[in-house]
Amino acid sequence: MFVYVLNKHGKPLMPCKPRKARKLLEEKKAKVVNRTPFTIQLLYGCSGYKQPVNLGVDAGSKYIGVSATTEKQELFKAEVELRQDISKLLESRRSLRRSRRSRKLRYRSARFNNRGKKGKIAPSIQHKLDIHITIIKKICNIIPVDNIIVETAEFDPHKLKNPSVSGKRYQEGDAAGFYNVKAAVLSRDNYTCQICGEKDSKLEVHHIVFRSKGGSNRMDNLVTLCHNCHGKIHNNKLDFNKPVKSFKHASHMNIMRNRLIEELRLKFDNVFETFGYLTKYNREKLGMEKSHSNDAFVISHNFNALPCDVEYCYRKVRRHNRQLHKAKPSKGGKRRRNQSNYIVNGFRRFDKVMFNGIECFITGKRSSGYFQLKTFDGTVISQSVSSKWLKLLEPVKGWLVDWRVAIPPRPIEVEVSLP
Repeated sequence: MFVYVLNKHGKPLMPCKPRKARKLLEEKKAKVVNRTPFTIQLLYGCSGYKQPVNLGVDAGSKYIGVSATTEKQELFKAEVELRQDISKLLESRRSLRRSRRSRKLRYRSARFNNRGKKGKIAPSIQHKLDIHITIIKKICNIIPVDNIIVETAEFDPHKLKNPSVSGKRYQEGDAAGFYNVKAAVLSRDNYTCQICGEKDSKLEVHHIVFRSKGGSNRMDNLVTLCHNCHGKIHNNKLDFNKPVKSFKHASHMNIMRNRLIEELRLKFDNVFETFGYLTKYNREKLGMEKSHSNDAFVISHNFNALPCDVEYCYRKVRRHNRQLHKAKPSKGGKRRRNQSNYIVNGFRRFDKVMFNGIECFITGKRSSGYFQLKTFDGTVISQSVSSKWLKLLEPVKGWLVDWRVAIPPRPIEVEVSLP
C-alpha cells in the first residue's frame, strides 16, 4: 500500500511508503488531504524526483479498471462501478412531467421535438463517458502520470447473437421474409402458446423483459402466449422466466469508444489506444486472473512491475433526489415535499462512518436522526441506528470509496514470453 503525496502547490509527486508519511506527519512537515486513498500534502518546498508512469484504463460500460505503473512497481489499482439507473430515472421524470402538463397545461403545444440533436448522445451514455474522464483526472491529481493507455473495443451485436451470420444475412435480419416481427415470432413458435400449449385461442406476443425494465423488441425477447396466460403474467399470477441475452453494454461501448479517445486527447497529452485481443494475449502470457484492474495493469504495458497488494473500489452515486414533491397530492390539493432535510445531525446520505468498529456507509436517513447502514458490498450493518453512535470518517463527494485485498499476482514460476 502506498501513500500519495502532493507538493506544497498541490501538484502530484511520487507516492511513498506509510512509514515515511507517518514521520512527515509527526514532524508537522505534511498534512492529510484525503483519507481514501490516503493522500498527504507537503508543507515545505520540494523539487520531487519523478519516474515515468503509465496509466492503463480498461474502458467499460458497467465497470472501469485503472492501473498506474512504473517499470518496477504498480502504484495504484482500482475498479470503478458506473451508475445504471439513469434511464429509469429519466423515464420516471418524463412520466411525472407529462402527468402535470396534461392536468394544468393543456393549452400548451407539444415541445418534444424542438431541441437540437446534432452530435448529442443519450444521457446514460454521456454519464459513462464523463465518469471515464473524471476518474482519470482523479488519478492524475495524485500521481504524476506521463502516458495514458486506453483499451477500447468494437462489438458486432449481430455476430454475438448469431456467430454463423455472414454476407447478405447481415441485411436480412431475423424477421426476413415476414410482414413484421410479430408474424416472425408467431411462426417461430408454431402458433402455439409457450406456456399452456394452446393453439386455437387468440395468440399474443409478450416481452420477456418488459419494455419498462429496458427490454427490447428483438425476437429473442419476444414469445408467443395465449390471451389468458398473457393476462396472468401481467397480473402477477404467473411467472415466466427465460434468460435473454442483452447487448446494451456492447452497444454503449460502440458509441463511446471514438468519443472517449477524442475527448481524452483534448484534455491530456500522450493518450494512446490499444485493443482487447492484445490485452487478452498478454494477460494469459502473464498468468494473471481475469479482472478489470488486472486488465488495466496489462494495458499499462509495464509487465515486470510488482503488482500492488491493495485494490481501491469506487462506485458512483447520485448526489440528490431531484423530485421535489410527491406525485400524489394530499387532501386539499397540497403537494407534499418528497425530500427530507439534506443534513440530519451533521450527517448526509452516503457519508462514510464508523459504527462498532466497522467502516460503513449511510444508505438511508430519517429526520429523527436514525440511519440505515451498509458496507460497500451491500451487507446491512443496521436498519436503524442513532446518529450519536456514529463517527464521521469521510463526507460524501459523489462517490463511495473503499479498498480490498487485490487478486494475487501471477505465480513466480510462470515464465513470461511476450511478442
